[in-house]
Amino acid sequence: MRRFWGKGVLPGGSSRDRERRNGRVQETREQLKKNKRYSPADIESKWMERWLEAGIFSPRLDAEREAYCIVLPPPNVTGSLHMGHALNASFQDLLIRLNRMRGKDTLWVCGTDHAGIATQNQVEKQLAREGLSRQDVGREEFERRVWRWREQYGSTIINQLKRLGCALDYQGERFTLDEGYVRAVYRVFTALYEKGYIYRDEYMVNWCTRCHTALSDLEVEHREDEDRFYYIRYPLKDSDEYLTIATARPETMLGDTAVAVNPRDGRYRDYVGRTVVLPLVGREIPVIADEYVDMEFGTGALKITPAHDPNDFEIGRKHGLAEINVFTPDGRINQEGGRFEGLELEDARQQIVARLERDGLLERTEPYRHAVGTCYRCGTVIEPYISLQWFMRMDELARPAIEAVESGRVRFHPGRWADVYLDWMRSIRPWCISRQLWWGHRLPVWYCDDCDEVIVREQAPATCPQCGGSRLRQEEDVMDTWFSSALWPFATLGWPEETERLKRFYPTDVLVTARDIIFLWVARMVMMGLEFAGDIPYSDVIINPTIMAKDGRRMSKSLGTGVDPLELVEEYGADATRFGLLNMASTQDVRFADERIEMSRNFGNKIFNAARFVLMGVEEVEPAPSRATMADRWIESRFAATAAAVNRELDAYDFAEATRLLYRFVWNEFCDWYVEIAKQRLYGDDEEARRQVSAHLLHLLDGILRLLHPFMPFLTEELASLMPDGDGFLVDAAYPQGDDADRDREAEQQMEILMETITSVRTLRSELRIPPRKQARALLVTGDEALAGLLAEHGGMLASLAATVIDGRVSGEEEVAAAEEGAAVALVPGGRLLIPLEGLIDVEAEQQRLQAAIAAKKQELERAQGKLANEKFVSRAPEAVVAEERRKEERFRGELQELEQQYRRFFGAGGS
Repeated sequence: MRRFWGKGVLPGGSSRDRERRNGRVQETREQLKKNKRYSPADIESKWMERWLEAGIFSPRLDAEREAYCIVLPPPNVTGSLHMGHALNASFQDLLIRLNRMRGKDTLWVCGTDHAGIATQNQVEKQLAREGLSRQDVGREEFERRVWRWREQYGSTIINQLKRLGCALDYQGERFTLDEGYVRAVYRVFTALYEKGYIYRDEYMVNWCTRCHTALSDLEVEHREDEDRFYYIRYPLKDSDEYLTIATARPETMLGDTAVAVNPRDGRYRDYVGRTVVLPLVGREIPVIADEYVDMEFGTGALKITPAHDPNDFEIGRKHGLAEINVFTPDGRINQEGGRFEGLELEDARQQIVARLERDGLLERTEPYRHAVGTCYRCGTVIEPYISLQWFMRMDELARPAIEAVESGRVRFHPGRWADVYLDWMRSIRPWCISRQLWWGHRLPVWYCDDCDEVIVREQAPATCPQCGGSRLRQEEDVMDTWFSSALWPFATLGWPEETERLKRFYPTDVLVTARDIIFLWVARMVMMGLEFAGDIPYSDVIINPTIMAKDGRRMSKSLGTGVDPLELVEEYGADATRFGLLNMASTQDVRFADERIEMSRNFGNKIFNAARFVLMGVEEVEPAPSRATMADRWIESRFAATAAAVNRELDAYDFAEATRLLYRFVWNEFCDWYVEIAKQRLYGDDEEARRQVSAHLLHLLDGILRLLHPFMPFLTEELASLMPDGDGFLVDAAYPQGDDADRDREAEQQMEILMETITSVRTLRSELRIPPRKQARALLVTGDEALAGLLAEHGGMLASLAATVIDGRVSGEEEVAAAEEGAAVALVPGGRLLIPLEGLIDVEAEQQRLQAAIAAKKQELERAQGKLANEKFVSRAPEAVVAEERRKEERFRGELQELEQQYRRFFGAGGS
């Protein structure tokens, strides 16, 4: 177990302990002499190996500790790390490390999803390269090949998560097709079937002609397409009249079984009940009335194709219309299409339109833009298709899942996503759960060929329970991947067995996921968890932001807008990549900014350099008096305030704000101020002061490394291992909580005044171009006795950090006026410092320089103003050119004002 410094002092202990620590300090100095620069590549793989060897990512199953669990959204076994994964994993890893450091027994469940369609497609591509199809090799051989593919490639993304530093329970990795998981899936399917929730029916589904399977509504992606609207004449039977219908899909007309009009549409009232003759086919179909028809859309007369449109399907069942399927499963016209049989759908459309035009039945076409459904995996246009499928009724499962969110037992962050969840759940529809694939959980359904009995069992039956026959065949279909994924929070913990992990870690605590699978996954896990595990699966759902490309488009390889997080890791390191992603994740749509990653890399370098300074510069490690200067009290107070604020933001899941708080404290307050102040004592002659400041520096560095560890695990672990008592792992250390009650308000207020004073003097010196090491002298003008006392007591800070010594204090109008002669003024809180310029700069030369700069800036401003006063220029020049000239005028005016103010500060009125 790691040991840490007590507050403000170094630990004591025996002389042997002191010798050991001092020896450690010397070893660290020798190591840091060689390692002058921070190199992520040198330390990241080393520490991941050590963490894994030590098994620190596995839960301790310590009953005295509070349990804390997160399940990793299982990446597809086909997957490779993308930006969404990297951000999502950074959120989760931060929470796991944070809560372990808070003393909890943590488990981050690791595993992958079998990804039915995606994985099958990969193996089918392999077969195609051999000139084979899955039908050629048969189901058994195909499944063997898929398992071999999984063994070869399935661990890719898990290894990439290791590269990112993720503290997953790799030893307990699960897979949605491992033996225990399959048992859980079959238990759930059987139970739902026995309750009557799962049933088989012929119904319209979303069909992918490329993947040859049904898809749920949530697996269909929509895109806007430019198409044509075709106006086709349907002749009325025994008449010269016709009805004109408008359609974007003339190839489906081969399956039309009616024409529908709105009963309130006066144009068609007399046609209801009559018959039209379907062009190209000759089938007689009725004209029916239905309120669904939009009188304003198209011609107001709607062709009804119950087998190939979901709305037409509902109208057809309502009116008892025939359902004529004219497509094959692979997207061709079948025998119902007559002369068009065998044609691919696009070819069929072209020939049908040509034939209609030849017969004088194509009235006109016009452009038409509409949303087209596509397969979420392969992008093929989805066909509405009537098919015998397995469905799951959702109403009964949805009700308690709705209540869980309405009551606040399950909370969304940001909260608005709860409304999205509830809107969908309140209008939930039956779920098509069967897929026409070979890779996945094969439905535990058997058919008896002797008596047609349907048998649903967890285990394969030997004989038919109805007739005793043995001619049984198993259903060919597999389950929708999302069915098995819905069991992830409890099946991965051992359900249906009453395992120790299940009892300890279910319900889990937090789910971190993306908004596009709230319906596909989040809602279904809540339903399944309540139904089978008896409780909600998690209490908090964090919807992580979506990282867009720099131009605001989605990140995509095909669009050329993707950014590979592994390339960022290679260039900047895992810590910088994680910290940068967390820092930019402040809203729900974030434009990627590589400057944030670069900023984080620079931040890591700053931390390394500060730690190197501390570890190489501290006095020998032994007990030191617990005496603190005002600066020590200030930085301890600021650390307590920062730790408290960081904890508040982490508890609110505002990780971006937490990174900003850490950055400001470490970079500005610790590195830029306290470390610089500490150098006075560390390099001074007072041995006791050296020991004291060494104690404070080590104590603060230790706290900073702990505070940063969940954000930047590799760097902090490396630096913590170099501390005098750097045994064990940082993740086992206590996370600094901070307490506003521990703040030293007086020290903060005093230090704020000193920092403002030093900054004011530094700014003045910079403007006057006084060499940094050239010492200046100053006189204080103030009526504030507290300020005078503060500057008198801590004047050494001004001398060391701003190379300026306060010689004394002046008062009275005449004395002040005399002191102001030839002096520059630095404004400070409650007064001002007069700094005589003689001997510091060539006053006359500086005055001439400023005068020349003012004159030149005036000329630039006058040129810009002259152009803008020219009406011809303003009216004829391009808008962008005029706008640029206006920006120049505004900039020149501001720069002139700054130069004139500078001149007045140093030399009084004038300057032109």
